[in-house]
Amino acid sequence: MKILLKSATIIDIHSTLHNKKRDILIDKGEIIKIGTNLIDAKAKEVKANSLCISPGWVDMKAKIPDPGFEYKDTVQSSLDAALKGGFKYVVAMPDTDPVIDNKSQVEYLLSRSKSHAVRILPSGALSQGMQGKLLAEMYDMHQHGAILFSDNKKSVGTEMMTRALEYAQNFNGLIGSFPFDTGVNPGGMVNESNISVQMGLKGLSSSSEEIRLQRDIELLKYTKGRMHVMLISTEGSVELIRKAKKAGLHITCGIAAHQLAFMDKDVADFDSNLKVLPPFRQSQDIKALIKGLKDGIIDVICSDHEPEDHEHKALEFEYANYGISSIQTAAHVAFSVLNKEMSVDQIVEKISTNPAKILGIEYPVVREGQKGPWTIFSLGTEQSFGISGWKSLSRNSPFIEKSFPIEVIS
Repeated sequence: MKILLKSATIIDIHSTLHNKKRDILIDKGEIIKIGTNLIDAKAKEVKANSLCISPGWVDMKAKIPDPGFEYKDTVQSSLDAALKGGFKYVVAMPDTDPVIDNKSQVEYLLSRSKSHAVRILPSGALSQGMQGKLLAEMYDMHQHGAILFSDNKKSVGTEMMTRALEYAQNFNGLIGSFPFDTGVNPGGMVNESNISVQMGLKGLSSSSEEIRLQRDIELLKYTKGRMHVMLISTEGSVELIRKAKKAGLHITCGIAAHQLAFMDKDVADFDSNLKVLPPFRQSQDIKALIKGLKDGIIDVICSDHEPEDHEHKALEFEYANYGISSIQTAAHVAFSVLNKEMSVDQIVEKISTNPAKILGIEYPVVREGQKGPWTIFSLGTEQSFGISGWKSLSRNSPFIEKSFPIEVIS
């Protein structure tokens, strides 16, 4: 279908028309014409307040539990939700059943998504079966399309992380780290503070994140590899990343959008939809995360999509699984929280430009003759997602029925 965007602001720092308003004619994803007062009788006109176009957004961390847990989400439902959220690329974590630890599982994901408008970028496991004992077939997976390597939120031993960082250098592979030391606060569920005491639950201290992050930074320094720290949540972690970047290490990092939207005190009513890992922290941590985004210390905002079925989430808080079904709302949450803190192009950088650069994927530029994918959105219209418009099979989200100051059009 041909579409004609009327007076759309171009959000693309690589384009000569960045931050300019233009009419844009698009046919089957390709930009045919950019100009003013364009007319095409065969095209569908798209008009909206504060209409914008940018290169397609990239979700750098999402759990798509297919195969093995299709009752939580399938490839189709996950990508449908991603499309509603404005994402055109999704990095899928490897903890499926069977685990993505060989080329066959990489090819399975790629084949299941090849006809969808959203492209899956599979990640491969670091260790076979994500058991932390033997390295997975990283090079073979890389050759068949795996974009990074991680055991997601499973604890990775020091020897395994060292070997992975060293081995990945043979093909310039990217290692994904989740900094969480299970030995610091075993059994912890919420941020360690007066809130955890009030709730009568074991707390997870900042140290449980920062000790492991410090270890991984030291291993990165030793091996001279490439590392993306997938999620951080504390003020101390921001400073550790800042120092590592200043030292010239090949390190990038991300945060989940929902980490900006809630604090530990919001969990005090035992809503299991707010049980996440890392846990929601305190106001000073959120301020540090926002400052880190503005300073460029934090490179990426991701969804950390973790769909859970009713049986595993609608339980007493201590028994419920971690996670939020968040791929449909992550970008909306980011714009909602950050619209007074950062410019539109700065936010888009965190969900588009930076992830594409880190992952080394082909990145379109808004210009004539260029084929997308593109994300088209309006900052002058509110959007909300009710149950009828919810695409994930799982509804473990605190954002259903919430309104956001942005509408994703395509």
